Amino acid sequence: MAAMAKGQPPPGDGTLAITTSPTYVDSLRHHKVHSKALPLKPLTFLHREPQVIWDYEEVTQMIVNENLECAVIELRRLIPKQCELKGDCNIGLLSNRHVLIRATLLEDYVHLLSIPAFYISHKNWSFPMRTLKWDPMFNPEEETTTTIA
Repeated sequence: MAAMAKGQPPPGDGTLAITTSPTYVDSLRHHKVHSKALPLKPLTFLHREPQVIWDYEEVTQMIVNENLECAVIELRRLIPKQCELKGDCNIGLLSNRHVLIRATLLEDYVHLLSIPAFYISHKNWSFPMRTLKWDPMFNPEEETTTTIA
């Protein structure tokens, strides 16, 4: 049996039929919005704390610019590991700054509330995360007055 020389077509009619169906990720890539620079925003103060106010379209554009469309998926893996949770938990997005963590173990719930701040590290960045007790009257648009005692 003769060895096939490099660069020669495969045996047969010389055509190679490879069919692949597009994946979900491929379908998302086609609809990607191009990034554009956002203007600097003025600094304002609320209760002597500095803040910058962004509207919904600007936040959406920042998400695209920073390639954060799949950030919640990363958080679902990072939070349980980096917060040292022992049981399962459900993680969902409440707003662009608030994540709901539902622990299945009372021990994890107490652990999350007993530490003033966690630091979630990802890709050479460290992001502070402060946990608060759930309140049915929680409004992501308002600063909370609930404290852990």
